[in-house]
Amino acid sequence: MRQTKLLAFIVVLSLSRFGYADDWPQWLGPERDSIWRETGIIDKFPIDGPPVKWRMPVDLGYSGPAVADGRVFVTDYVKESGDIVNSPGGRNKLKGKERVLCFSAETGEELWKYEYDRTYNLSYAAGPRCTPTVAGGKVYTLGAEGDLVCLTADKGELVWRKDLTKEYNTTAPIWGFSGHPLVDGDLLYCLVGGKGSVAVAFNKDTGKEVWRALSADPQGYCPPTMIEAAGIKQLLIWDPYKLNSLDPKTGKVLWSVPLQPAYEMSIIAPRQSGDLLFASGIGRVGVMLKLDDEKPGVSELWRGKAKKAIYSAEATPILEDGMIYGVDCHDGALVGARIEDGERLWQTRVPTSGGKRRADHGTAFLVKQEDRYFLFSETGDLIIAKLSPEGYDEISRFHAIEPTNEAFGRPVVWSHPAFAEKSAFIRNDKEIIRVDLAK
Repeated sequence: MRQTKLLAFIVVLSLSRFGYADDWPQWLGPERDSIWRETGIIDKFPIDGPPVKWRMPVDLGYSGPAVADGRVFVTDYVKESGDIVNSPGGRNKLKGKERVLCFSAETGEELWKYEYDRTYNLSYAAGPRCTPTVAGGKVYTLGAEGDLVCLTADKGELVWRKDLTKEYNTTAPIWGFSGHPLVDGDLLYCLVGGKGSVAVAFNKDTGKEVWRALSADPQGYCPPTMIEAAGIKQLLIWDPYKLNSLDPKTGKVLWSVPLQPAYEMSIIAPRQSGDLLFASGIGRVGVMLKLDDEKPGVSELWRGKAKKAIYSAEATPILEDGMIYGVDCHDGALVGARIEDGERLWQTRVPTSGGKRRADHGTAFLVKQEDRYFLFSETGDLIIAKLSPEGYDEISRFHAIEPTNEAFGRPVVWSHPAFAEKSAFIRNDKEIIRVDLAK
């Protein structure tokens, strides 16, 4: 009897362990580190491409899907009136509904949806930006105009909801609320805006405010990011003027570093590698910091200069084995640069805009899996490649989905896939698909 119970315990423990790695419950995966820890994945795509297990219709959205406990969560926008003209400096006024959709990961069947009326007044107004965050049986979504919603993950029932612009006397930045909500322990961290409330911590179960911190106008777009340094957790909030470290429990500022990208575009999540921390943005603004190991604090190792370093904006880079791999927002190229000084060793537009000579804000999203990378290009291609100090080595490519949006005169799909259940879950403005990547 004792042996049976012990065996059952081991099985449950193993299933929960593998299930954790198998899910993609938030932006950039379980640890928000762009690493897909699943094994048994194909080495390269078949000649005719991998099987697409299902397709389901969705509407407008930049937000990527999340996958947890056999369910796929994604947000979109159903436009009822107004025209979308993607001008970087102009807002479009639309009327429609913002929706949270839940599908079966196995079959694609729609399990539930939650929707509400929402007027948009944004630039690049084609839908919400933030990937849902799934934790503790609840799903948290942040709409493009600041609707923060908590639903039950199984049935989509409303737990609590906040209109951040009204409650905090702020407005959506020109490109919309984009800071993917972060759950850590009992708290939900959110980029909000307004005087003294750029960052707000809420009780994740009740929505009650626990603390608020920082002032900056506008609030920027960078998602709250949790790191560990000097033996404690630190919450990073990058507003358009400075990179801040906060005490996650109280919101107290631990340290700040000036870092001011052009157009208030603080976007990418700062990346930690050991005792190093990197952040960058448009306007050739970037910094590599060394984290103090005894007390909260940093020292600068280098700042970007001219074209020497890498300046990622739309897609968060990866720091690996002494290298920075990421897309430079100025020339749209995937770049390999040294961590120690930011020096570029190589660059290529092949995995971003398909090798075009110039592509403003050319984009590809990077995810590491074992010793290679899965890249999702703005062209709708899913790519397997090796990245090293020597360069970019493309192994295989599959045209997964059509680009249905537009940027700078070219068709694009700017939505980060989810990787779970030995599959890639990919969406554009018309459909979400599951691509089987099992070996």
